[in-house]
Amino acid sequence: MQEKWLLAALSLALLLGTCSALYEDQIKKFDWRGVNVGALKQSRVDLNHFQPRILISTHEGVVASLCVKTGELVWRQVLEQKPRGDVKLLQVSGFADDSSDTAAAPMGSNLGFDMLTVQGHAPALVRGWNTNMGALEWEWSIMPMNTERAQDAMWIYSKSVLYHVLPAWRSHLEVTAYFASSGHSTGSTSKIIAPWITSESCALSGTFYVCTDGKQLISLDLVSKSGQVIRTSLEEEPKEKTQALTGLNGVVIVDGKPISVNKDQSICGDLRSSSYAVGSFNYRKILAYADLSSGILRINALYLDNCAPVAELEQSLPFPEHFGTPSLSNFDCKQKRNGEGKSCLFLFSTNSESIVAVQQGRIRWSREESLANVIDSQFVDLPLADTEGTLENEMKGKAGDFTSFERDIASAFLRRITTQAVQIRSLFLHVIGLGPPPTDTQRAGLVRDSFGLHKMLVLLTRAGKIFGIDNVSGKHHWQLYLPNVIGFANDEQMRLIVQRSAKHFPLQPLCTILGKNAVSGNGVLYRFNPITGKVSEGGLVQLDYKIKQLSLLGETEKDFVKGILLLDASNKVHVYPEHATSLADGMYLYTADVKTAELDGYFVKYAGGQLSSTQIWNARLGGHNSEQQIIGVAGKNPIEHVHSQGRVLGDRSVLYKYINPNLVAFVTQAPDSTHKSVLNLYLVDVVSGSVVFTMTHRKVRAPLSIVHSENWLAYSYFNEKLRRTEITTIELYEGKSQANSSVWSSLQAPPMPLVERQSYILPTIVEALRETITERGITNKHVLIGTASGSIVEMPWHLLDPRRPIASSTQGREEGAIPYIPELPLPTESHINYNQTVARLRNIYTAPSGLESTCLVVATGLDLFVTRVAPSKTFDLLKEDFDYILISIVLVALTSGSLIVKHLASRKLLKQAWK
Repeated sequence: MQEKWLLAALSLALLLGTCSALYEDQIKKFDWRGVNVGALKQSRVDLNHFQPRILISTHEGVVASLCVKTGELVWRQVLEQKPRGDVKLLQVSGFADDSSDTAAAPMGSNLGFDMLTVQGHAPALVRGWNTNMGALEWEWSIMPMNTERAQDAMWIYSKSVLYHVLPAWRSHLEVTAYFASSGHSTGSTSKIIAPWITSESCALSGTFYVCTDGKQLISLDLVSKSGQVIRTSLEEEPKEKTQALTGLNGVVIVDGKPISVNKDQSICGDLRSSSYAVGSFNYRKILAYADLSSGILRINALYLDNCAPVAELEQSLPFPEHFGTPSLSNFDCKQKRNGEGKSCLFLFSTNSESIVAVQQGRIRWSREESLANVIDSQFVDLPLADTEGTLENEMKGKAGDFTSFERDIASAFLRRITTQAVQIRSLFLHVIGLGPPPTDTQRAGLVRDSFGLHKMLVLLTRAGKIFGIDNVSGKHHWQLYLPNVIGFANDEQMRLIVQRSAKHFPLQPLCTILGKNAVSGNGVLYRFNPITGKVSEGGLVQLDYKIKQLSLLGETEKDFVKGILLLDASNKVHVYPEHATSLADGMYLYTADVKTAELDGYFVKYAGGQLSSTQIWNARLGGHNSEQQIIGVAGKNPIEHVHSQGRVLGDRSVLYKYINPNLVAFVTQAPDSTHKSVLNLYLVDVVSGSVVFTMTHRKVRAPLSIVHSENWLAYSYFNEKLRRTEITTIELYEGKSQANSSVWSSLQAPPMPLVERQSYILPTIVEALRETITERGITNKHVLIGTASGSIVEMPWHLLDPRRPIASSTQGREEGAIPYIPELPLPTESHINYNQTVARLRNIYTAPSGLESTCLVVATGLDLFVTRVAPSKTFDLLKEDFDYILISIVLVALTSGSLIVKHLASRKLLKQAWK
């Protein structure tokens, strides 16, 4: 018995020793995660399954199942990165063009499937899935002989056979048939001569390959033995690209009109709509179509056998503008619980990358999948409450005018009494219910907190949609959509800029989005209030020139709006708003061409009421044969503060930092016959054009991530020779004497800096790097490392310090430097997102809070993760388990004791005086 108890105790001790976790009350207390799937590509709605479901594939390489009632994820499988993860075919059992087709496997076989997907092209992966839990059941692959042509390949599923269609443009089609579940070929590859096929004019509709040629359609039945060419006349030459109508074999959409090239498939020829979907109703096949007009979405349907309208499905509903233009993806109907008719669920995808479900004439639910492609982010301070704003306005008024009578003590005291009386009156009216109603922002809880931790998170997405999200709760307060606005040339995305923060009460904050008009190519500005999402100060502005470069002015006018300096394609300079034009005098701009690695520097001058730009320097980083291309650019955060200008050495001397605010890091990459790939780093002063430092890495390649702050730089890359990820850190120092301690001038810069550098090994692939930032820069700097596995690791800078000594020495111990070890540890307690994995992590954004100890963080990718970090712990906050009751009792006891002792002492003195 004793041995059993000893064994049980030992087992329990082992279990306790291996446990490591957060406290339960800390989980999601300061963070939240949004899970996305991406823009909808293919979908199947099944309401009559024993477990109703919506199966989808997306442009982000994701297959998932959605809940019919709420739109929440039931399961999700994130496939490989593109092009390998590009889903080309989604086939659900029982949803083939032939209604009698099924994917059920024979008895005793495990080769059936609920859902089949085909993805990639070299190799192409065919996978069978269990749709109840999203489990992969089997897969097979094929590797094409010609990988360049294979990216244009298409797939058909018909009667348990997969057809691989490989076009050779202007020549022929190659069709190979495989058994869907096993991958075995059914025979030889057939070659169909088709010299008219082009990538712009052809589409695959079921087993028919259809192309437009002038005023006719030329089609081929790929599974027919005859190989007959079918020609169908059109009324006019198509203006848009021909699209296939999923669910009908041999039916295509030409300029919004369905046309059948299959003699066995009839179609109603008088239809014209923006989107169609095929389904069944009352055991008859129907064609549903939807159109958006004047903000009203109208859904209609026709029976395909006699073209009679389906009156039960006709419905119209208001469609919010921020969703954009909808396109009907799929639908299904089921019997209502009360037996009175059927209820249908229509699934829409929109050009703003939203997924919208419509049922019974209203929007049932929606998913904002554009958040899977966030390209810019800003944390905006919330406005003050009315009472606090009035008090702050009073303080600003007193401090702003030193010559007026308000500086007088008596008038200031009277003003304070009046303000407090108004506050007491408003409090009393609020208690009895007669006070003014709260504003919309106050009703939504959008009021600044004492520590500045509660902010509005403004996100800009690739689709042109903007979101205002509460960074504490994750609630979406507002959303906007900008159609026909895209990113700039040179692979530059749209920009989100804060022109005025909420710190200037009673003025409202102001944000601006800059992009390019998708039609004309000219610049576009959109100005809005980031707290309410409403249009502000001009709203959408269409510029008459193309934007080449932009910069935010450092100074403001009386309205506290920072102007935006714009350089157009002809090197002319503009400022928006125009009243801030004079503030651009003396500004410097630079441009970088990614493909040629050529840099140009410009000086902006304001004279005679006009702005002009002059090119003052040029640098070519492309090499003698211009093979190098820029793959990374990193400047310093314009809002960062440098708290310490030097580093104390072991001998108590100071090594001063090389703090150049105009220093920008450029990384170029080029192929090399000897070293495969060469990566070059350049540190360039973009005001003077001087190259401060260069370094070359051989046999390394992307992915590259880079972060630049204060006097240091860190960047990661993949070492092809040793097959591992490395991170290199650089620190720049002026020396033990400082040229100018107050003002930096790139035109009178100190001598070239002293450079410390070191490389480390990371046990994972790095996707993003970002430094923490705080209000005053007092807190230690940490580097946030986003990994390919979706973790975010908080790495202290002293582990990345390039001055880490090779061997332990007295000087190193005096400086507090850790001895150099090439491998960097990634302990689990340093993962700030614990088990909240961020799929396809791309970027990390940071912003200061009102507390010096705390930095706000948002990580974007396929998912969205928001949290806060404290690199030096929360030294300016009391701990969560602080005993307020005990300290209150102690304070009351001390106060009472002091009063009692004071009274006793006075009585004692009185008695002594009477003696």
